[in-house]
Amino acid sequence: MIKVLFCDLFFTLIVPHNQRPMECDVLNLSPSEWEHYSEEAALYKKRALGEVHTEQKIIEGIVVTLPFSVTKEQEELLLDRREKRMRWALVNVDQEILKTLKAIRDLGIKTCLISNADVIDCKYWKDSPLYGLFDLSIFSCNVKMLKPDIRIYQYAMEQMGTTPDRSVFAGDGGSDELQGAKLAGMKTVLSEYLDVKPEAERIKILEYADYHINKFSGLIDCLKAEWGCNFRRGK
Repeated sequence: MIKVLFCDLFFTLIVPHNQRPMECDVLNLSPSEWEHYSEEAALYKKRALGEVHTEQKIIEGIVVTLPFSVTKEQEELLLDRREKRMRWALVNVDQEILKTLKAIRDLGIKTCLISNADVIDCKYWKDSPLYGLFDLSIFSCNVKMLKPDIRIYQYAMEQMGTTPDRSVFAGDGGSDELQGAKLAGMKTVLSEYLDVKPEAERIKILEYADYHINKFSGLIDCLKAEWGCNFRRGK
C-alpha cells in the first residue's frame, strides 16, 4: 500500500520559462543563447549542490562565462528578472495539478517534493500554492545531494518514515531522476503533462518508468493501481 508520493518540481509541477521579460532580454540574447551560458552543466551543479550560497553569486557565476562584459546595473537587472520569473512560475500553478495533489492527500497519501534547485529556484517556494500541499520539501542546495544520486531518495524516504515498496516517484524524467528513483526501489511515473519529450528521449526515460501519464490527473490512477484500489484512509 502506497504511503508517500514523491514529486519532482520543474517541468512536473511548474515550468519556469517563457515569462517575459526574461534575463536574456537584458543582454539582447535569445532564450537559447542565455540558457547555453546560464545552465551549463558544471556551473549548474555547483549552485544546485549549494556550493554557491547567495543569489548574487549565482548571477556573477553566469556573467563571468559570457564572451562580453556586463555592467553592475545589468547584473542587478538579471537577478531581478530571474527572481521574478521563478516566483511567477511558483505562484501561477496549473489548476489540474493543484486539484490532483489535493485529491491524493485527501486519500491519506503523504507528499514530498524532491527537487534539484539552487537558492533562487526555491526562494519563493512558500509563496506557492504548492507549498501547503507537501508534507516535506527537499531541495538539493539544502541537502547537498542531486538527483539521480540514490542517496537523495533514500534521505527523502527516511525523512518521511517510509520504505521503497510504499513509495512512488513522479517526474518529467529530467536529470535521469526516474532511473535514480528506480534504483532506490521506488515505483516511478513519467509525467509529460507540462513537458512533452522528443520520441528518442521518451523511449530512454520509459525504460525506468512503471507508469506514463499525459494528464496529471492520471497520477491518481497510477496510485490506485499500486494500492490495489483499496483506499482506506490511515492504512
